[in-house]
Amino acid sequence: MSYELIAALMFSTMLLMMITGQRVFGAVGFVAVVFAMLLWGEGGTDMGFSSIMKLMKWNALLTLPMFVFMGYVMSESRLASDLYRMFHVWFGPMPGGLAIGTILLMVLISAMNGLSVAGMAIGATIALPELVRRNYDKLMISGVIQAGSSLGILIPPSVVLVLFALIARQPVSQLWLAGIFPGLLMATLFIAYIAIRSWLNPALAPPISAEERATISRGEKFALLRAGLLPLLIFAAMMVPFVKGWTSLTESSVIGALTTVAAAMLKRRFTRQVFEVATRNTLAITTMFMLIIMAALSFGAVFDGLGAGRAIRGVFLEDLGLSRWEVLILMQLSFLVMGMFLDDTAMLVIVAPVYVMLAKELEFDLIWYGILYTITCQIAYLTPPFGYNLFLMRALAPPEFGLPVIYRSVIPFVLVMLLTLILLMIFPQIALWLPQTIYAR
Repeated sequence: MSYELIAALMFSTMLLMMITGQRVFGAVGFVAVVFAMLLWGEGGTDMGFSSIMKLMKWNALLTLPMFVFMGYVMSESRLASDLYRMFHVWFGPMPGGLAIGTILLMVLISAMNGLSVAGMAIGATIALPELVRRNYDKLMISGVIQAGSSLGILIPPSVVLVLFALIARQPVSQLWLAGIFPGLLMATLFIAYIAIRSWLNPALAPPISAEERATISRGEKFALLRAGLLPLLIFAAMMVPFVKGWTSLTESSVIGALTTVAAAMLKRRFTRQVFEVATRNTLAITTMFMLIIMAALSFGAVFDGLGAGRAIRGVFLEDLGLSRWEVLILMQLSFLVMGMFLDDTAMLVIVAPVYVMLAKELEFDLIWYGILYTITCQIAYLTPPFGYNLFLMRALAPPEFGLPVIYRSVIPFVLVMLLTLILLMIFPQIALWLPQTIYAR
């Protein structure tokens, strides 16, 4: 049997198991170990164990529970509510101001948790009721919250970039630095779209009334700025020592978690319940990700042994005669199509090991490629019929936000994400300038 046929059989078996409802890590890990045994005999059984040992030696994985814990403490202690109040007061007087404030809120939340689900939960519980009360258009509300929450997987400390780094064997720190400018660029384009739409049609996103603005004193407005300084201080306390070389990545994540807890304690909101909920959820999410990474490493080891990267390269470049850039575009298009049916974790496990090898064979920068992959994951969160954020929005939003509204609301924001992806492919230095500059010192 040819290696190409073996690879196709592995993929089809894994997809069949997923369709029948098996867990992602179970399907991927089972296929990897079984095919390893069939190909290499009893020695193939060591692949699963060697993956576990490799996983235990990755110090960067210790950052995962720290950042997840930060996000849940932020959410459960209502620190995000203070932030939204600040944006409400400062941006509310302008058309679309609360929607712009929601995007800015998501940027700050993303800089402290690295998860899309945390941003979605905060946006749906804090921003959505206020936007509805202000008579914002339902399409605008739904699109802003879903698109804004997706920034959590691009702006550091992104958990998705940590997982990509482990599979692609790239430095997490460089991937985080590479994600800063693309994340801010995307947020800026979101804000520009909201501002232009609101200027053309103020009824979509009306400003707060003059009467309400009169009730907010200048002193209160400046006092609320302290709420905005808090996440910046947490982010600075975590990232500055790391960028300066004073602490390792793992030590910086611990500093971030401790600083978030200290902020919650300072507000007298770090209760036993907050600690228990944050700890339980952190344990559940961390365990799930570790199992998925272990399975993905086993799967990737089998593909390495088969020489799948070189075989796929030969098909694209020699058999089909495509250029390396045409192959890259096809890879991104395939990610976008798969994102309509799979979440980012499934895509990472199923395709990323193969595409990373292919990108390396084509001599593309893997740090830059990791940012391209992450943006396609963001788009996957928002594309029907099975976008992750679409169903989260439906579960968290009031009944009047039906699936037709939720599906239609994301279209302009997906187009903005595609524009960001294209700009990043044309101008790679948007992502690469910062890590290259810092690590050149």
